[in-house]
Amino acid sequence: MMRYRGFRGLLGWTALFAASPLAATEPAPANPPPAVAPIPVESFGQLPFMEAPKLSPDGKRVAAKIAIKGQQRLAIFALDDTQHVGVINPGASDINGWSWVNNDWLIAQIGATAPVEGDSWYLRRTLGISADGKTITMLGKDDAAQSADDVLWIAQDGSPHVRIALQTSIYSDAAGFWPEVRDYDVTNGHSTLVQRSVETVMDWYADPAGTVRLGMGYDDASRSYRLLYRDTAKQTFRTVSRARGRDADLGNTPAIFLPESGKALAFDDADGFNALYPLDLATLKTGPKLFGVPGYDIDSVITGDGGSRLVGVRYTDTRERTHWFDSKLADVQAKIDAAVGARTAQIVSWSRDFSVLLVRVGGADRLGAYYVFRPEEGVMHIFATLNDGLGIKAYAPVSTIHYKARDGLDIAAVLTVPHGKPAKALPLILMPHGGPFARDDERWDWWAQFLASRGYAVLQPNYRGSSGYGGDFTKKGRGQWGLAMQDDLTDAVKWAAESGLADAKRVCIVGGSYGGYAAFRAAGRDAAVYRCAVSYAGVADMPAMLRYDGAFLNGGRAKDYFREQAPDLKAVSPVYDAAHFAMPILILHGKKDTVVPVAQSRSMVARLKAAGKPYRYVEQPLGDHHFSREADRAQFLTELEAFLKENNPA
Repeated sequence: MMRYRGFRGLLGWTALFAASPLAATEPAPANPPPAVAPIPVESFGQLPFMEAPKLSPDGKRVAAKIAIKGQQRLAIFALDDTQHVGVINPGASDINGWSWVNNDWLIAQIGATAPVEGDSWYLRRTLGISADGKTITMLGKDDAAQSADDVLWIAQDGSPHVRIALQTSIYSDAAGFWPEVRDYDVTNGHSTLVQRSVETVMDWYADPAGTVRLGMGYDDASRSYRLLYRDTAKQTFRTVSRARGRDADLGNTPAIFLPESGKALAFDDADGFNALYPLDLATLKTGPKLFGVPGYDIDSVITGDGGSRLVGVRYTDTRERTHWFDSKLADVQAKIDAAVGARTAQIVSWSRDFSVLLVRVGGADRLGAYYVFRPEEGVMHIFATLNDGLGIKAYAPVSTIHYKARDGLDIAAVLTVPHGKPAKALPLILMPHGGPFARDDERWDWWAQFLASRGYAVLQPNYRGSSGYGGDFTKKGRGQWGLAMQDDLTDAVKWAAESGLADAKRVCIVGGSYGGYAAFRAAGRDAAVYRCAVSYAGVADMPAMLRYDGAFLNGGRAKDYFREQAPDLKAVSPVYDAAHFAMPILILHGKKDTVVPVAQSRSMVARLKAAGKPYRYVEQPLGDHHFSREADRAQFLTELEAFLKENNPA
């Protein structure tokens, strides 16, 4: 990560290997010499210096989240003048997103927890920001209630206009509780009403012209859904689909509204995997499949021209990939891929005319850097390295393995092994991902790379219920929290031992969120498998989580979700099993976590203390669920290293 000191990672353009078109940087050695001393914890714990840089339409400016002294800020700067950087300090607010409106203005979506009538609410807002960073306008300042950051449309004609859906009341019996849509001038905050609120409709969707075409309604009392649609702004909305219950399906809904009248593109899993299809809006029926990946779901679409043109799709098999429909970007991608060799390159942003592109080059074994590429010039210029402690060289190798669960289910897992050591009889860290509807793949993982640098093999199973492998695989996790999903983890350890990779007597489980739950569950259930456990922000009491999530909007649906996760929630809740914990456990939790409240870990600690069980508890006063602060990352890794050295030394 490049720190604030003079923005060293942003100094000028360096034409590297100029005689060779598209040469990105000096080749990273496939086998770097082993370090004399362990890489400092602080290097792995650094926040990435830059995240999600976005070019202005003319390609002359960049807006990105950057890290300054361990805190995240929004920065705006010119490509040819990186010494003058406009930095937006959001204070206690999170920076949740940002987009260019035109060459002179952008918007940023922020959020923060604030007291509202004696309770804590997460309030969402949208800011209009001038490109020089000197003028900031809160859109809907005098009207917005809880949520005011749902940006439906950004003008493509250069005018400073956006359309945002926002609530104007916090009371569910008031019309303003359901979002209306307003057109905002981001330069001054002035707005006009575009779409009035409709009862139960919380989500609106607009086409590339800014016309609100689609609304999705949900009634929590009856668990019923409805889809509203119209072709033009002059028409009234009509209900085109209804559904009710756990597996409610409203049918095909547009992912992209195409310029052709009545045409769109939509996702569908008709063959078991999420794929892209053409959609007839008159009938809501799909045509022949446009693009799909056998065995995997499509993650997202990439659009151009204000959302009216399909540019590409992203999907993940062993790692994230892009299929470009735009011929220019496809050609550039092919040339860059040939230049970077074993590294991976992802085009992350481009000017409207494709004359300037930002490319991230890295890999699962290296954090990498951002580069600027101008196709006419044909040379990559380094723009910003992401970690000044780690640089751009390769570290622990990463691969994907497959193993069979006890019922024969094929499961993929990501394996990271220490650099320079034979992958044989290694101490093992079993590291389940959070979610659980999520997945791991071959990308840089600062937990796994840190552990590998300390001599551990790290195995990250995509257990049943994980995302990306089709609907049937996801459904296999239904009702299996702490049961078959937990068996999948122990089966991964069995595979590692039988393959000779791991020493079966030196295994520890480490996880966060749902992974933290799995670590809690293992501590009470799987003493024969693990020597120790580490839980970060883990769920311990599922009935309590049901009550917590059930208190939010549409809490009935949230309660249904938790009730479906196991036949008996109390039976698979680690907090009620503290007496059976049979291994040392390290527990960490951020006090400001709004996803899994800190009360979950506090309750677990109280039960362990009462049962006389060994544990260490660390509560981070300013910590959240996502390690947004560098200090919290470093503290976590320090505690993790000390705990493992004592209980499962490498």
